Amino acid sequence: MHAPESAEFEPLRAVEMPPTDALLRDDVRRLGALVGEILAEQVSPDFLAEVEALRVAAIRRREGGAPIDALAARLAGLDLQQAEWLVRAFATYFQAVNLAERVHRIRRRRDYQREGTQPQPGGLLDTLQRLRAAGVDAATVTATLARLRIEPVFTAHPTEAVRRALLEKEREVVRCLVEDIDRGLTPQERRADIERIRLALSSGWQTAETPPQKPSVADEFEHVGFYLSDVLYRVLPVYHEVFADALRSVYGDEARSDAAFVPLAFASWVGGDMDGNPNVGAGTIDATLAAQRALVLAEYRRDLARLGAVLTQSPQRVGIDATVGLRLQAYAALLPKAAAKLKPRHADMPYRQLLGLMSARLSATLQEKPEGYRGPEELLGDLDCIADSLRAHRGEHAGVFALQRLRRRVQAFGFHLATLDLRQDSAQHDAALAALLADPDWPSRPWPERAARLRACLSGEQPVVAADAAGAEDTLAVFRTLAQALPRYGPRAIGPYIISMSRSAADALAVLALASHAGFVDDDAAVPLDVAPLFETVGDLEAAATTLRSLLADPVYRAHLQRRGDRQLVMLGYSDSAKDGGLLASRWALQRTQVELVELARTAGIRIEFFHGRGGSVSRGGGKTEKAVLAAPRGSVDARLRLTEQGEVIHRKYGIRALALRNLEQMSGAVLRATLTPRPPEPREDGWRAIATELAGIARAHYRALVYDDPQFPDYFRAATPIDVIERLRIGSRPSKRREGGVEALRAIPWVFAWSQNRCGLTAWYGIGAALAVGIERYGIETLREMARDWPFFATVIDDVEMVLAKSEPAIFARYSQLAGPLHEAFHPRIEAEFTRCRDAVLAIRDGDELLAGDFRLRQSIRLRNPYVDPISLLQVDLLRRWRSAGRPDDALFHALVTTVNGIAAGVQNTG
Repeated sequence: MHAPESAEFEPLRAVEMPPTDALLRDDVRRLGALVGEILAEQVSPDFLAEVEALRVAAIRRREGGAPIDALAARLAGLDLQQAEWLVRAFATYFQAVNLAERVHRIRRRRDYQREGTQPQPGGLLDTLQRLRAAGVDAATVTATLARLRIEPVFTAHPTEAVRRALLEKEREVVRCLVEDIDRGLTPQERRADIERIRLALSSGWQTAETPPQKPSVADEFEHVGFYLSDVLYRVLPVYHEVFADALRSVYGDEARSDAAFVPLAFASWVGGDMDGNPNVGAGTIDATLAAQRALVLAEYRRDLARLGAVLTQSPQRVGIDATVGLRLQAYAALLPKAAAKLKPRHADMPYRQLLGLMSARLSATLQEKPEGYRGPEELLGDLDCIADSLRAHRGEHAGVFALQRLRRRVQAFGFHLATLDLRQDSAQHDAALAALLADPDWPSRPWPERAARLRACLSGEQPVVAADAAGAEDTLAVFRTLAQALPRYGPRAIGPYIISMSRSAADALAVLALASHAGFVDDDAAVPLDVAPLFETVGDLEAAATTLRSLLADPVYRAHLQRRGDRQLVMLGYSDSAKDGGLLASRWALQRTQVELVELARTAGIRIEFFHGRGGSVSRGGGKTEKAVLAAPRGSVDARLRLTEQGEVIHRKYGIRALALRNLEQMSGAVLRATLTPRPPEPREDGWRAIATELAGIARAHYRALVYDDPQFPDYFRAATPIDVIERLRIGSRPSKRREGGVEALRAIPWVFAWSQNRCGLTAWYGIGAALAVGIERYGIETLREMARDWPFFATVIDDVEMVLAKSEPAIFARYSQLAGPLHEAFHPRIEAEFTRCRDAVLAIRDGDELLAGDFRLRQSIRLRNPYVDPISLLQVDLLRRWRSAGRPDDALFHALVTTVNGIAAGVQNTG
């Protein structure tokens, strides 16, 4: 059944768009019309008419300034089925628009490549042209490429509100849109694609948004493994080819990447992040390492099979090196059963036969049989043997390219797929040591006393008593598992051991002592593990230099670090520092900490590498990675970038191969620019830093006065946000709290998620308005405008705050606030006043009268979505009131609420 044209989703009627975006408009129109047809078919034409009426009312409310009460009254008390259908209707529309916008990014990239007049900003070609124009010569670029390392780390944090089955349907829609990206299909082909899109969207409508139970750690690995194996595995060789083409274009043969050039690596926390998650431990570590190996070896075997169909050369037609025949004979003897299965009709295809036996060796590797490969280097040797033979016999264009692609994959993914990081709270180590040392007061003892005792344990002067091994068994089991895994999977499989809430040298020594006691040592009795302190709160960040200085002064740890190549990894926590002190205090503490630690490392003669624990939303360090890298302190990047990728950000950045490639290019380009063309010294920065210190202090005090110092705020927070719904969502294996308690015990993800759901965005701007107002009064608006224009750190903060302000909706938030009853009058005026103060200050700094005036695409994207999120938000308020009055049952009312959570997340494109 087709919906009448008047009922089609036509979201761009009131939105002016540049001519270059005409195809985006067309995609949105076609998808919107298709969504309308699906709603009429799956529910009814009358339902579609009601959706259209709500859409028009929401736009009139937005564009014409109509009161929100009329729209709210229309949505109050709806039948639960009708309410859920309405939310899903708008969410389906958001899904379509989101996908159209992502495909349009691919279209814009293709336009740059097709025109060829200028490279796409932020890409590798653009970066290298900038470097050459700045006077960076080929030798310097080549030397830097040898050190370049970009390492995204995929976490297990529960910020993904869409299940895997629905993501796969999205991919089908994307494939159809990409096939007709330039309108090159015939009408018949286009009709076939429309039917494929209709199938995916209709099937998605009939699929529940959330699974019936919380995902396990294995489920989370399957989710992350999809991006590693299905997207990044495919994209990686293309990235190398784009890099090589850009180098050749800009520097000719002067600068080249050699065969050892491995700039990309990937890591994961899934299965190794024990911090506050009782579901993660020795068992998940072992299972995850095995699953990762199985996944990557299966990919290699598929590639070898494809290569076998390509490399069909016969000795009668072309020469083949004797080494290939010798290796084929050796493997036939090593793997007689596999050799017996080789097809006789392929006997004159030695490359194909050798590839078949190489696949058998990979199978034996997975089964840990002696005839398997001992490591990825042996597989690389086999690939090189074939490639050398091809090159020697006119085969450069008869298979070397395909071999090189596989070689690049083996170099990056090894036999481990992704490095598995480990993370644990320092309190867990102290509890284990208290049991082993028969000292119940151990956690409360001064850190110098604990450090001295741990040094004695590590030196053997005062061995661990092991009085209560049962109290430490879970912790010791982790290190025993690592001891067994290291020889099986290799050193690249095991990443750093990250210590949450790290506050002294004793915290790092505790890890070494526990590992040593568990037998996780090498032949020199040293712990073969990088220990990385994680500085999370503002206070911890401010004390980080002191903590690291004491650690480097410890002779035992210094000897450990020397054995690890004098390389110290430090993780910086964006989420908890922002939750602790607000966005400005967090960002400034992170900036100052990096400056201090870079200088400390220089004087100590070590190399420091920062690991940025960035979340998806601005409040948790999200935002554009490229801008953040270029705004980092001088010397803090140094050809390295390691950062977490979480939740919906993984899907947004890596869900589509072309966009994953673009993201990797942007990160690499930013790292090269920050390393090779750092900002010149700026004489004004001393004054700016003093102002930033003052403003960060004001913002932090204002933020904490609301969030932590007012005893009624936790009750207000729980009433004015859907946190009670979020805590029960089945989107992650970990609990929403690390421990019992109020706001301070809540994880940063649900904290931010709750404030994005009620359209307030408080976590990103509260306190900043007060600070900026003081700054303008004391230093003048021109000074702050100068800082926002010429200082990348401050510019990035203002950009991020402006974006969240533009996404916030005070009138909608007021409805949520009213759910708090008497507390509404106590808190809402304070929050509303701070929002107004912050918005006015940002507009003054921008010297404008509209938020995001300088970012047309983002402004229009938000404007496009907001009217459609409004009805879902008002429905959520009504359903929250009804659900809480009923005692928060786990019934149809709750399931309707979950639908609103997913719908709002899709509309504002943020969870945690």
